[in-house]
Amino acid sequence: MFSTDVCWQSIRDYVKMTNFENFYHDLLELAKKYERLNTPLRIEKDLENDVIKIFGEKITSLTRAQNGLNDVTELAYTTAEHHPYWNLIYNCSEITNTVLEKWKESLSNDDLSDIDWAIKELNQTLEKIKKKNSSDS
Repeated sequence: MFSTDVCWQSIRDYVKMTNFENFYHDLLELAKKYERLNTPLRIEKDLENDVIKIFGEKITSLTRAQNGLNDVTELAYTTAEHHPYWNLIYNCSEITNTVLEKWKESLSNDDLSDIDWAIKELNQTLEKIKKKNSSDS
């Protein structure tokens, strides 16, 4: 392969990149600048789905879980209630939210009662889904 072939291959590869991938590479350059200024950053990517997450030095496993749960909760709140899985996502996210909020504390009797109610809702929804599946078969 000649050096000009390598150059043209690089150009073809660059042209194939999406605007989001270009943004990601520009973001990496910006992150390097701040890391040189002692601002540690952690960047995770899912370029296939156009997702980039940036975490600062204060991030913990607990705050990451709470942050991710916010996305699940948003789906639960915005999904139409007529969707067959809506109640599963909603109640699972409510239980998880309660547990994460009290991660470093004890669950109160009210918390336990709310979790118990959500579990009953999950079981009822699961039974509805099972019945629908068996009637569709």
